Amino acid sequence: MKKVTMQQIADHLGVSKFVVSKALSGKGGVSEQTRERVIQAASQLGYFNQKNGYMKNIIPSGTALPAPAGKQSVLVLMPNIRFQNKESLYWGRLLEGISRELEALELGIIIVSDPRGDNFMSVLNPDGILGMIGVGQIATPFLLEVHRIGLPIVLVDHEDPLIPSDTVFANNVDGMARLTNHLIGLGHRKLHFLGSLTFSRSFRDRWIGYRSALEENGLTPQSLGDPMLELEGVDTGAYGNMLREWLVRQQAAGELPTALVCANDSIAMHACSVLGEIGLHVPGDVAVSGFDNIDDAARQTPAMTTINVPKESLGQRAVRKLLERLAQPDAPREKIMISVETVYRDSTAEPRRKVE
Repeated sequence: MKKVTMQQIADHLGVSKFVVSKALSGKGGVSEQTRERVIQAASQLGYFNQKNGYMKNIIPSGTALPAPAGKQSVLVLMPNIRFQNKESLYWGRLLEGISRELEALELGIIIVSDPRGDNFMSVLNPDGILGMIGVGQIATPFLLEVHRIGLPIVLVDHEDPLIPSDTVFANNVDGMARLTNHLIGLGHRKLHFLGSLTFSRSFRDRWIGYRSALEENGLTPQSLGDPMLELEGVDTGAYGNMLREWLVRQQAAGELPTALVCANDSIAMHACSVLGEIGLHVPGDVAVSGFDNIDDAARQTPAMTTINVPKESLGQRAVRKLLERLAQPDAPREKIMISVETVYRDSTAEPRRKVE
């Protein structure tokens, strides 16, 4: 099949290629009417059927969603396009796994970003849509609407007690427990967890794994009321000042942890930067660990000890689970755990300060 280009879509509609690019990327600068015309034309010409076409086609809320021409498709909801996008070192890889598996099965993909407003479900035409894969935390009302129209749902890195759906997670509890045990084995007795209990189900599970490892070793985790568990602005890194002020206070009080156990690599890398700014060395003064094994974790100086999450495999398994659900709609719901592995690098070492 000859490749359909944005220029061909532009020629078909009598608009510029720039307008087509803006409309298909979900960016501003074009009217909703023009955006809908571009998406409809792209679908009719077969643009969405092409390999890697999904990377350009993030469809905003309130837009009619035609199934790619002549092909059954899967709806993929990425609830926060500000950081869940193709550039994301975590979510982009997961999306790649979903797309690759659908492509191998000759199924189409329609990606939707952050649907808001009561009109979204009214413009969603389920004809030709096999089901939905939700990635990350998604509002209950939207999931209820998808369930109401009868589409099977598979959720990745999220679950909702009101929605009967299959779910796919990395084994966050076991992974974080193993990593925390590694730090304890190095001699650390004063550890502190950095993250947010409200950010995602995965973060909560990683906190549970951390706590279980401490308790198994007779150590007491910081209380649930500790403000450092609720870093504000995890997705944007806006918690930098809060982290800096807390570390300075802990250092002045002689209560500085010997190890910071971070809920993901981004927080860990940010923590390393802040520690350097206040004159502390990693891992000599404070060991730091992450989670996810994004590409930047290996490029960090020092390279980050972390947990490798097989991000593409999460996406691929979600697709396979959706097809299994379609084949056996009455089978028991499943919560699937994908194994993770510890990656030992230079950001962790034995503590210089012995803390009993």
